[in-house]
Amino acid sequence: MSPIAARWRWIIAAATAAVIVIGGVAALQPDLDNPADLRRVYSGPSDNWPAPWIDPGVAYIELASPDLPSRPAPNSQAGKRRALGERLFNDPILSASGHVACQSCHNRRLGWGDGLPRSFGHARTEGRRNAPALFAAARRDPLFWDGRARTLEQQALFPLADPTEMANQDLGDVADRMQNTLEYRTLFADAYGFETISLERIADAIATFQRYLDVPSQFDRFLQGQHHALSDAEIRGLHLFRTKARCVNCHFGPDLSDGEFHNLGLAYFGRKYQDLGRYEVTGNSNDAGKFLTPSLRHVSRTAPYMHNGLFPSLRGIINLYIAGGAGQDDLSKFSPALERNAKTPSPHLKPLTLTPAEIREIEAFLRAL
Repeated sequence: MSPIAARWRWIIAAATAAVIVIGGVAALQPDLDNPADLRRVYSGPSDNWPAPWIDPGVAYIELASPDLPSRPAPNSQAGKRRALGERLFNDPILSASGHVACQSCHNRRLGWGDGLPRSFGHARTEGRRNAPALFAAARRDPLFWDGRARTLEQQALFPLADPTEMANQDLGDVADRMQNTLEYRTLFADAYGFETISLERIADAIATFQRYLDVPSQFDRFLQGQHHALSDAEIRGLHLFRTKARCVNCHFGPDLSDGEFHNLGLAYFGRKYQDLGRYEVTGNSNDAGKFLTPSLRHVSRTAPYMHNGLFPSLRGIINLYIAGGAGQDDLSKFSPALERNAKTPSPHLKPLTLTPAEIREIEAFLRAL
């Protein structure tokens, strides 16, 4: 064989080998439009999941199952305090009227909310905001839509003094009412070692009860290895949630929340439902219209949605995000800073192009959370 023929034979052989290698590598790459491939990818370690679609500066933490504590033994000190906290949570003795309990707005059968756009409290007064679900409350910091509490113990006392909720003008009256009740003196002595009932012990007992409210979800079971816990449509929804739908810019980590405050364009500045959110706590005009990102754990059980409860369904929420938030047509550069900030949605909100099938898949995944 001539040197030229041998050289060409070597070139052809090398090219053939390269094609085989490239084809083999391509064959190993998952086709994310193929349900079987997508299931295989998301059934594996999350380190190998497709990269999330997140904006610069987002401190993303991968979706994961939270570490849920086991309920303490009934005869342990923690168990006695949890049981006392549950009793207090359900008892209207905490309210000035004797008619409103914590569970009036946070009903376990209604996803630890009340199923209403805005809750009713003292003398059937309607509050300004939707009752937040409590599933992930034990791991939230801060708490409330406007973030005014940093701990469960602080959170427990706010409704007691709110004139539209339990309406106690003097919180000392709450402890006094219980101190005059033999049953509560006995329960506090058993749980804390003292018959003296204080606001601090009341708040601690209620907080202890709230630390054990969360329960495993369908998505938790999937993450823990039960890979048939999610259907193909739900897995497709998971993929869209992390990528094309951009949900993980604010909803990530074990509790599906970034713990930050964002403006969705729902402050209703100068209108009936005006609520400036975080601004009312900080006084900083940059916070106008911003609200705490809620956890999405068990979100299908916690309707209606948003701080004002104006969205009755998950589909409505998805449509809001498809539109890129609730933009304001009347905003101008000459508007006062407070109005301008209240009407300016978060830069994370961008109009989305989703097919009807993709919308259904995202909703299916949300119902698995």
